[in-house]
Formats: sequence, structure tokens, C-alpha cells
Amino acid sequence: MSQNNESNGNQASMERSDEQILALLQSESTYEQGFRALMAKYQERLYWHIRKMVYEHDDANDVIQNTFIKVYRSIAKFEGKSQLYTWLYRIATNESITFINKKKKKATSSIDNEEFNLANRLHADEYFDGDEIQMQLQLALEQLPEKQRLVFNMRYFDEMSYADISEILETSVGALKASYHHAAKKIESYLKTVAEG
Repeated sequence: MSQNNESNGNQASMERSDEQILALLQSESTYEQGFRALMAKYQERLYWHIRKMVYEHDDANDVIQNTFIKVYRSIAKFEGKSQLYTWLYRIATNESITFINKKKKKATSSIDNEEFNLANRLHADEYFDGDEIQMQLQLALEQLPEKQRLVFNMRYFDEMSYADISEILETSVGALKASYHHAAKKIESYLKTVAEG
């Protein structure tokens, strides 16, 4: 019975609007409830956004924890100038980039082995349930410059509007469209080469 109530409670928090969540976060007595509602609504979406950038489940878990710690500490400063979810995505994106850069500094493997390592990591990752085509797409994405990969992920997988991506990455819509176009061409070319090879 209590389990049923708990799932209904989660259901209710999933249905809360951003305005309701922010209202809960305004008051000290309802802050925790508001933060739980925020996590219930956005945790999974942010996890998959992060996961597409860092690839591995454990790394994505680390980054999502860092993201929510940062959100917890700075939600009071959220002024409502942007939508809540674009603000959250910006934090998640920045945390992912910070994580990737730290990891790159630590990495000692040569660049030649990077693609091979990614393929091995994806095959070994029990949470990666993609088929061979998805595997090739991930490898194609790995070849892209960071900005192009980010834009492609957000537009193609997350189906975000250019306006929202522009707000998150603080880049003009024109520049984003160009990045997406270049990314799509490079991916197409990579997949064609793999198919022919």
C-alpha cells in the first residue's frame, strides 16, 4: 500500500510545472520537497543528455551528481530569465565538459587508440544496449569537435529547438545551424566509409 502511495507521490511530482517547483523552492519549509520534484522531473532527461557526452554510465552518474549539487547550491540565484530546463541543461553541459576535460588530462592513451578504446568501453558497458548501427553512430560522433557533437546530440537526440540550444550554449542560432550541418555531413561521410570498408 505504501509503495503505491510512493509511486503516486512520484507521479504527482513528475506532473508539477516549473512554476510550481520554483514556488516550492522559494520557501525554506518546502525547499526539500521542491528539490525532490525538480529531480523527479529532470533527472532522467539530464542523465541521458550527459550520457551522450561522457558515454559511460558510471561517468554519467558522477556528472549528474555534480550537476544536482551545483543546482542545489545555486537554485536560489535562478532569476527566471530563461526557462528552468534550459538553465539546468546549461549546468549539466558545463559539468560534462569540465568532466571530459579533466579526463582528457588524466588520459595517457595515444589519440590513435581513442576510437578503439571507445568501442571497447561501449561493448563492455552493461548499460549500453545499442546495436551495431548505434555503435557506429557513437564512434562517428566521437570524431566530431566537441561543439559540433554537443549541438548534434541536443538537436538530433534531445529534439531541442535551436532557440533553446542557443540559450544553453550561449551561441547564435546561425552558428548552431552551421555546426549541426557540418556535424551531420561528417557523420554521414563516416558511416558511408564504414559501410564501404
